[in-house]
Amino acid sequence: MCNNLGVRAVLAVVLAALCFASTGTAQAVADVDASPYAVGLARVLLGGALLTLWVRGATGERRHRTGGALARVPTAALVVVGALGVLAYQPTFFAGTATNGVAVGTVVALGSAPVVTGLGDAVLRRRVPSRRWVVATALALVGVALVGGVAQSAAQGLGGPGVLWSVAAGASYAVYALTGKELLDRGWSSGRTMGAMFGLAAAVAAPLLLLSGPSWVLSPAGAVLVLWLGVVTTTVAYLLFGWGLARLPATTVATLTLAEPLCATLLGVELLGERLDPVPGAGLLVLAAGLVVLTVPGRRPRVPVAA
Repeated sequence: MCNNLGVRAVLAVVLAALCFASTGTAQAVADVDASPYAVGLARVLLGGALLTLWVRGATGERRHRTGGALARVPTAALVVVGALGVLAYQPTFFAGTATNGVAVGTVVALGSAPVVTGLGDAVLRRRVPSRRWVVATALALVGVALVGGVAQSAAQGLGGPGVLWSVAAGASYAVYALTGKELLDRGWSSGRTMGAMFGLAAAVAAPLLLLSGPSWVLSPAGAVLVLWLGVVTTTVAYLLFGWGLARLPATTVATLTLAEPLCATLLGVELLGERLDPVPGAGLLVLAAGLVVLTVPGRRPRVPVAA
């Protein structure tokens, strides 16, 4: 991580997380008469279509040697599974936040994502996470829990189904992160990888959006919201995400995206006038510390010099 390319990859993922973080603020400001599920479908539809157009000039696949169980999965199947992960993330995430609230639902979904990704990477790709990743992720998860007020919510009682939905959202994220990384390791470009998965997800989202009642999209607030979510939080965000994923381990990328709740909290304070209490404030510092541990270059081993 000490070279410029590694630093740029980290910055790309963090910028993607900043784009992701604006999703909740944008929906709060727009205040459209639509279910979160319908908004999520519209986001996938527009973003997926734009990502597909982005990769219209993509070159053919250049097969690279990869390891683990995913290496035996056909490329077309990886694209399908990745698209299912993209599509499943929206309803599971919103179902979790609807049951246990936005704070807890977001914390459980985002907090479970790097854990599931790390386990999946170890089992499917035979890559054991580094000690630094374990320490950084543990710190970041503690910070995320403090920011979301999980301890207070747990004392009040969490709904089991809601937590399961949020964990399913984290698992959905892990699915498209791991399958996307495998496609990248096979020689696909980052744009082509994101375009293929999101393009297929968009094709499935289109009829589902029609069934959910898309009339709200025609309102000025609805149109602006869909444009922001489709262009900024999906197209731009996932091009940055894919570029970083091509140059960093999937486990590192999953932990770096925990910058999303940090950025979302700061946006809520600055733009929506939300109050930041001492405990969530401390959580932001712990979360930031975890990200710093993950990204700051380590010491290079000393090479003995012959006398």
